Amino acid sequence: MPEVLGHLSCRTMTAVERSALTARYLDEVRRHGLRADDLLGDLPGLKPYYYGGRFLSRPLFIGDSECRQLYADVANVQTAVSSLPSRLFGGDFAAFARAVGAYGAVAAVLTGQDKVPTQLARADLFAAETGFQMLELNQGSSLGGTDNVDMCRALLRHPVLAEFARAHELGYVDTVRNQVDTMFAETGLDPGSCPVVALATWPNGYDRTMKPYMEAVAGAWRELGVDAYACQLGDLSRRRGRVWLEARPVDAIFRMFPTGLLHESSRTPAMVAPVLDAAARGEVRLCAPLESDIFSSKAALAMISDDVNRHQFTAAELESIDRIVPWTRLVRPGPVTVPDGSTADLLDYAVSQQNELVLKPSMGREGIGVVLGWEHSPDRWLALITSVSSPWYVIQKRVRPEQELFPDRDGDLIPWIPVWGLFTGSPGYGGIYVRAATDTGAGTINQALGAFVGSCLSAGA
Repeated sequence: MPEVLGHLSCRTMTAVERSALTARYLDEVRRHGLRADDLLGDLPGLKPYYYGGRFLSRPLFIGDSECRQLYADVANVQTAVSSLPSRLFGGDFAAFARAVGAYGAVAAVLTGQDKVPTQLARADLFAAETGFQMLELNQGSSLGGTDNVDMCRALLRHPVLAEFARAHELGYVDTVRNQVDTMFAETGLDPGSCPVVALATWPNGYDRTMKPYMEAVAGAWRELGVDAYACQLGDLSRRRGRVWLEARPVDAIFRMFPTGLLHESSRTPAMVAPVLDAAARGEVRLCAPLESDIFSSKAALAMISDDVNRHQFTAAELESIDRIVPWTRLVRPGPVTVPDGSTADLLDYAVSQQNELVLKPSMGREGIGVVLGWEHSPDRWLALITSVSSPWYVIQKRVRPEQELFPDRDGDLIPWIPVWGLFTGSPGYGGIYVRAATDTGAGTINQALGAFVGSCLSAGA
């Protein structure tokens, strides 16, 4: 991904764009006496088996220049992270993978043949007083929230929001189309060929929980000209020089499971190796190689955040890193540059700044293993930070997110803490997925923990 130059340097202007749009819309909601149930319409019926009716009562809003700046920053950070094997490890992908915490079944199946990750990614960010701050960068094809486009469409059926969006030229990017276009770009398949694509997820729990959702995703892909079918990895077979899904020869596999799940089964090598071998032989195209997920490690963010590596990055990359990546370091004893620019021993700093720090597993997902310093006693915090080590854990500066107001069932405005999930793909900006919680002290907000979900309308989209 080429570096993207910044479009706007004044955070005050970007904050006004977002807050002004929100204030004007909430004024319209109050003027019409609308409540959450009025605004949601039929949205609670969207994928009840997956979302459980937990939808935010309005979209978030973002101005044109703010959105352009945010995408530019995310794209530059993505470029910096993707270049780490060449810039810091002399092109040795295996060394990079070890350094960011790949281990066990994950490390065993990595071929390193596709060192360039997919451009599919979702940056999860808090909007703070100082601007957007990136909590993590999820690279790969198993990204939740791509159906935020359906949430946008459902909310826009309400005439008040529809008129507001028209008056302020607000729209959305179709994240699913961005995903499909990226698949074509990265596999080399002809967009007009209506290829057979297997949307493959992990076997564990597929029939019980994931099958209805996956079939809905496949339906959305078929509407965009792809002969897509949902399956779990074990449904694929290899014979006569092709990969097959039952009686269908498969042109491409779109992987919809994170590599972290490879640890869950002793059958991992038997299931994964034939697919990788078929892809290497050209018998099937594979979108988002397993290597892509390694770039999601929070240890990679620590590497681009660390002052000792600043000389490796371009001026545009450094500007974006400084703007949206909070101070992040691998957990290991020794001197580091701390946020105020001085030098301190990392563990000493972690003890003294407990209330301002978060401990995170490098290769963690869904908030599992995240420790918020301010929620623990000093003795417990000390025990935790001294029991983990590099490259398995990072420590990150606490981000204090701004609240957003949402109408509730009584029409009252309730403060929520949203996580902004900005998608990227080969076509560029891919839309925004939102998760939110009402707990103002929340450090981990995700659907698995009961977060509500939503979408975003942007000016100029």
